[in-house]
Amino acid sequence: MKPSPHSRDIRAGRVSEPGRIYLITAVAWNRAPLFRDIAIARRVSRICHSPATWKDATCLAWVLMPDHWHGLIELHDGDLSRVVGRYKAMVSSSIKRSTGRKSPVWQKSFHDRALRKHDDVKAAARYIVANPLRAGLVTRVGDYPYWNATWL
Repeated sequence: MKPSPHSRDIRAGRVSEPGRIYLITAVAWNRAPLFRDIAIARRVSRICHSPATWKDATCLAWVLMPDHWHGLIELHDGDLSRVVGRYKAMVSSSIKRSTGRKSPVWQKSFHDRALRKHDDVKAAARYIVANPLRAGLVTRVGDYPYWNATWL
C-alpha cells in the first residue's frame, strides 16, 4: 500500500505536552484484520500491559480491534510520537518474530487527539473500551477479551 499523499498532514501541528492525555488510534497495514488471530491478539495484549512498553507515559485504557488499536495515553515526558512509536515497534517486532511476517504490521502514522482539561477522562476510556460493542463484535463489553482500563 502506498502512503496517502496527505499522510504527513496527520502529523502537522502535533504537539507533545507532558501531563496531557491523548486518545490514540493506530491502524494495521492495509487495514488487514491481523488482530483477529488469537495468538497475535494475546501477544499484543501482553505488550500493551507491560510497564516497559510505556516509558515516559501511562496507558490508561486501550482496546485492540481486529484491524486497529485505540489507547488513552497520559504523556509524562518526552515526545508522543516516540511513545506510540515504541509501542508499535514492540508489537511489530514480536509479531514478525513469532509469525515470520515480512510486510509491515502498522500504517506509518497514527491519529491523536489531545483531551482538554475539562474533558471527562473516564468517559473517554468508556468510549474506547465500548468499541467492540459498537462494532457488533460482542453484546457485552465484558465478553471482549482484548481491552483494559486502569480504573478496574
